[in-house]
Amino acid sequence: MAERLHTPHSLLVTGAAGFIGANLVLRLLQRFPQLRIVSLDLLTYAGSLDNLTGADANRHTFVRGDICDGGLVTRLLIDHDIDTVLHLAAESHVDRSIDGPAAFVQTNLVGTYTLVEAARQVWLVQGKAAQLAAQGRTVRFHHVSTDEVYGDLDLHEPGFTEQTPYHPSSPYSASKAGSDHLVRAWSRTYGLPVTLSNCSNNYGPRQHAEKLIPTVVRKCLQRHPIPVYGKGENVRDWLFVDDHCDALWHIVSYGQQGETYNVGGNNEWSNLQLVRRIASLTAQQLQVPEQQLLDLITFVTDRPGHDRRYAIDATKLAQLGWTPQTDFDQGLTTTIQWYIQGFRASGLDEPGRLGLQTAAPSGPQ
Repeated sequence: MAERLHTPHSLLVTGAAGFIGANLVLRLLQRFPQLRIVSLDLLTYAGSLDNLTGADANRHTFVRGDICDGGLVTRLLIDHDIDTVLHLAAESHVDRSIDGPAAFVQTNLVGTYTLVEAARQVWLVQGKAAQLAAQGRTVRFHHVSTDEVYGDLDLHEPGFTEQTPYHPSSPYSASKAGSDHLVRAWSRTYGLPVTLSNCSNNYGPRQHAEKLIPTVVRKCLQRHPIPVYGKGENVRDWLFVDDHCDALWHIVSYGQQGETYNVGGNNEWSNLQLVRRIASLTAQQLQVPEQQLLDLITFVTDRPGHDRRYAIDATKLAQLGWTPQTDFDQGLTTTIQWYIQGFRASGLDEPGRLGLQTAAPSGPQ
């Protein structure tokens, strides 16, 4: 095991009511009974307070607010004695970034700037880091990014490493690439203690219903056409959200200051292979013939600039002591069961309930 370099006591988690953020908050509160967490989220379409149901109110504070609000961020850092920032807030849907890129520039670039500058001012300029050091505490800013900043790969190329040049394809990935550069610049220029991570596609409970896996489950329940971009040949590496959360904690605790770590599941599937697997496992849960759901798969026009393949080489993080633990079928089954329960509770499981319109597909990012 690597040497522990940072021990968080009081966290600020941005985007905490979203998919990965909420899973992270709940998992950390459960695993570390002394930890205090402040969750900051604007509660846009992608975030919901329901995702944080069960958080220990004695150790968890939720704040509705914008990461672009520098005054708010500064007050939270000071008032809650924050020694660790886990920055997950982001606009993250590729199709939405193509239709409306401005929101992605604002949240992913301006928001990240606001956060690193507030951390610099409080920790370094105002001397909070020195005060905490007198108590034996350190500070750290961790920035969560995506494998999409690297562009795409041919089918037989090796996976992205931390040295792969950036070559983003969409407004979303370009805005995330810019945010990565800002964090590194604040580290190099000002000495802000940072770590970064670039992860592959996540799946699991609490993901927004527009994403690929919940979309496929919902279409199966409703017996609606399941839209697949192009021929379904685009390949993604899939990582269960709990494994990602454990990786983030491991990097924050053991990662070298200023370093970037790729996080992947070593689990590549083409879109068509994945959709077929989801349909098959959903058929098992619904106890219906598998072919009945497979026949719903419908190919639709590909989206502009659709990256061919993403793949992660997570060797560097493995050398730090982390590897994914969740079997893919096990993780998918857990995820499918969670969505079936949720869609049934909201009345979205009735075959034909919403007609047979084919919505824009929610392909992997």
